[in-house]
Amino acid sequence: MNSSTPSHAAHASHAAHALPGGLRASLDGYTLELETSEIDTSSELRFAVVADSDRRRVTAYQESHGKQLHLIVASRDLTVYRHLHPALGADGVWSAAVELPHPGAYRVFADFTPEGRAEGLTLGAGLTVTGTALHVELPEPSTLAHVDGYEVRLAGQPRAGTPSPLTLRVAKGGKPVRDLQPYLGAYGHLVALRSGDLAYLHVHPHGEPGDGTTAPGPDVTFTATAPSAGAYRLFFDFQHEGTVRTAAFTVRAEEPAADEHSAHTAPTPHHHHAH
Repeated sequence: MNSSTPSHAAHASHAAHALPGGLRASLDGYTLELETSEIDTSSELRFAVVADSDRRRVTAYQESHGKQLHLIVASRDLTVYRHLHPALGADGVWSAAVELPHPGAYRVFADFTPEGRAEGLTLGAGLTVTGTALHVELPEPSTLAHVDGYEVRLAGQPRAGTPSPLTLRVAKGGKPVRDLQPYLGAYGHLVALRSGDLAYLHVHPHGEPGDGTTAPGPDVTFTATAPSAGAYRLFFDFQHEGTVRTAAFTVRAEEPAADEHSAHTAPTPHHHHAH
């Protein structure tokens, strides 16, 4: 796989002040190494994060959202999504059981912060599930998702290069859910993947459980910045009555308005998020 062309990379870094996550297996001195890049539909995924400087596996991580490392597996067509919680062995090898519904091309994302590093990293690697692949079209854009008797409604739309609020409203049987349970340190966890190259967007929730102002539903709000205009798939994990469920949406990110664009041409130093 080639990395993106310089002009595209320059445009992406201009739009979001940094290349989006997950496009490369190696970045900033760290490499995501899958033990096997081909697995069956029911398998154990084994991988390590290796420091390029001395080829040693990283064994010390900072916690983020209650975990040392977040593992996402998504199909190339963005119809399958798994948020896994792998276990770290003393030898630096992570492992997680994974059930994937059909053969084809997938991508694995590891989202982590090595001990002693200020910024988190998202590394991505290709994964093939053996067998005859199905081709599935990206679902049409929608603001309503149904999962296990819950209805989740999306308000807001990502904008290219501009932070935008996205609010997910959770209901069950037509009634707002007001007793969401914390999941990974928030009332919801949102991952956005760009259709095509599966660029991975970090999305930050507003507030956290126990801060005295954040209600446990029905609304969970995030800020997202799309690196470019185009189609994205949003995956929203939420926990209620002891079970985590995922609602998925296809959205289109719009180009920012011309006046906004001129205001955002110069990167300002205060855009960095503390993790």
